[in-house]
This record gives sequence, C-alpha cells and structure tokens, in this order.
Amino acid sequence: MDNSTGIASSNRRQLLAAGAGVAAAAIAAPVMTMAATAGGANTRNASHQQHQGVHTMDTVTAKDGTRIFFKDWGSGKPVVLSHGWPLDADAWDAQMLFLVHKGYRVIAHDRRGSGRSGQSSRGNDVDTYADDLATVINALDLKEATLVGHSMGGGEVARYIGRHGSSRVAKTVLISAVVPLMIKTESNPDGLPTSVFDGIRENLTGNRSVFYKNLAMAFYGFNRPNAKVEQGTIDEFWREGMAGSILGQYDCVQQFEVDYTADLKKIDVPTLVLHGDDDQLVPVNIAGRMTARIVKNATLKVYPGAPHGMCTTHADQVNADLLAFLQS
Repeated sequence: MDNSTGIASSNRRQLLAAGAGVAAAAIAAPVMTMAATAGGANTRNASHQQHQGVHTMDTVTAKDGTRIFFKDWGSGKPVVLSHGWPLDADAWDAQMLFLVHKGYRVIAHDRRGSGRSGQSSRGNDVDTYADDLATVINALDLKEATLVGHSMGGGEVARYIGRHGSSRVAKTVLISAVVPLMIKTESNPDGLPTSVFDGIRENLTGNRSVFYKNLAMAFYGFNRPNAKVEQGTIDEFWREGMAGSILGQYDCVQQFEVDYTADLKKIDVPTLVLHGDDDQLVPVNIAGRMTARIVKNATLKVYPGAPHGMCTTHADQVNADLLAFLQS
C-alpha cells in the first residue's frame, strides 16, 4: 500500500482554488435545451419482472414511478456500470464498446435525474439510487454480475450491497469512487471541508453551464501544465451535465458527504479499486487507499498522474485492467 502523504491536502487546496475560480467566472455560455431521446440499444425482454415496476425494452419503472433508462448490449457474463456525477451512461462509451466486443453483456443506466431517465423531485439520494440499481438488476434477472462504479457511481454500488447484499454479484470495481468518506470530520481530518460542497451547490445555482465547462478542466486534468486539452471531451461533459435535472444534481451533491464505511465492510466479493494519484476532485489518499484498507479481498491500483475522469483519459489502461479482473 502506498503511504505517500500530502496529496490529500494539496488536492484540497487545488479544488478550493478551482471552486473560487469558477465562482468568479464572468463568461456567458449559451444554454442548449437537450432533447432526451431513448437510443436504439440492443436490448432484450427479460423473463423476470421486478415487482416494483414494469420492464420495457430500455426502461424500468422504479417503485415511486420514476422511469430509469438503461442500455443492455451483448451477451455473456453481465457487467453493470454506474456513472459519476453529473454525467450519464454515455460516460461509459469506451468501456461498453470494449467489453461488448470481448464477449460480455454490458448494462449501463442513467441515474434518476440524469440523461434519459425521469427527473423526479424526490428520491435524489443514495438509498434510492441503490434501489433503482436493484430494480434494473432484478428486472433483467442478472446473476453473477460485476458491478462497476465511477465516482458517485462507486457510492451507489457500495450502498447497493449495503442494502441488497451480494447474492447477484460476483465482483465489484470502484473507480475514482467517493467512498468511504469525502467530508472532513474529527475522525476523518484529511477530508474536504464543507465549504467545498457548498461551493459546488452555489455554482450550480449560479450558472450551471459555465460551471460545467470549468469543472471539466479539473475533472480530466486539462488544467495541468502541458496537458493536452480535448475540446470534444469538455463539450461531451457539458452536454451530459446539461441534459440532467438541476434539482437532481443539486440534491446529489449531499451524497458526496455520506459515510459509506459500513457499506464497504459488507462487500464480500473480490473488489478492484482503481484511482488516479492526480485526482483533484476525489483525492486518492482519502478515497481509493482508504477503501482498499476497508474492503476485504480488495486490490488497489493507483494510476500515476491520472485525473478523476480517467475512464476517458486513460480508457485503454482502465479497459485492460477491467478485462484482466473479469477474467481472473
């Protein structure tokens, strides 16, 4: 285990500085209304219907009536992908295309309030996210699934096992995940201060469009010296963010402050933890390294210089590690 110090406090200062910069931004960006369309995913009708709702070709209905969109590609052993904030299932494009070509059945859903799923005014909390994930898994009657969560999706995966157990789960993968605890407390002195999360909420209520343009720079490490800035990646981050519900995204910020320690202790399947040591949003010292100490049978792999959005910036490496873990 790498016991390097100082990374967390440095990243915290960087994130606070980034937040201040965004708050001061005066650049206006046009807000495009995103027409949410249900793509023609290669899906199948499951023989099992989850009692909480109806399963159609590309949606399930959660217990409160919210429609949850999903993609279901290929056949073989199932891999279920839970995306980060403020994105949607399209953030997994590189992983879905790779894994379906390797013979896996790959499922990714839009979290409620994101992408093509319903924009409910309630239930924008991790308990409901976990229950929505269970609705998808049960409706498709998935067994021996590998659950993969990036960022907030990692919290969703952990809470799913905390609430629903691992009877349908073979393995888990946590990538740049917000677990076990992001916020600074007496028992977690290296965590981020409350002002960081308050700053995110303030920027959302200010100019969400400008905020997402700026946030993408730190998300993908494009603000680092000599970084190769990919405008298309920034544009896609903005598109996915603006397609979601501002209310759902605002409420979701509070879930970054949740303590997932008890959920991690309930994970009883082999787990791969991937994290970049230049993650400016979820510092590796308080997240990936701590997670690997808590979860039984966890393997930690730290990517030197990788940012928070490493599923995009380091897609080939992430894909290779995912495949090796799935085949192990």
